Amino acid sequence: MKFYDCQTAPSPRRARIFIAEKGLDIESVEVDLGKGEQLSEEFRQINPRCTVPVLELDSGVCLTENSGISSYLEALTPDPPLLGTTPEECGLIANWNTRVELEGFWPIADAFRNRSKGMAHRAITGPTNYEQIPELAERGHARGVEFFDALNVRLGESEYLGGNSFSVADITALVLVDFAGWVKLGMTDAHTHTKRWHALVSKRPSTKI
Repeated sequence: MKFYDCQTAPSPRRARIFIAEKGLDIESVEVDLGKGEQLSEEFRQINPRCTVPVLELDSGVCLTENSGISSYLEALTPDPPLLGTTPEECGLIANWNTRVELEGFWPIADAFRNRSKGMAHRAITGPTNYEQIPELAERGHARGVEFFDALNVRLGESEYLGGNSFSVADITALVLVDFAGWVKLGMTDAHTHTKRWHALVSKRPSTKI
């Protein structure tokens, strides 16, 4: 297998942590997003969507979404389980992983990509250039604030997002919390449960790579 990564971007970090948690040694290829290498003709042959992460399987199939990469690696290496073991746990983990993506990740990405000078003409990832919309940055920031409150409530009910065990939902949320700092958004003094959880998951070796 071959893993197409970018050390500075949040989305491939999610896959990188998942791979490390599984204890897998996969060849890594760095794609420099700052230099636009994801838009090159060579990389378009690997992923026409011009995004990372990408996991290229031995068969030549390329998985271009974190959900696909995690599902494949979980089936390939079931231990330690990161997608759940019981039906209820699997459902909760999938539920919270999706909520973190839809209510946290994408709004904060909107706030970042529609405001950052470095993202001019690149407000959406992919092969097509899109202009920034300042109102989307404002809305994304507001939605991010709202989600941080919801995250704190959940982590007051459970040690981890999906229950009593570390899972892919925690990986997604950890990367989100760290990414949110890019738009000066994050945990406040009121988010005591999220701070407890963040300190806990940040101790894992996989989060340091």
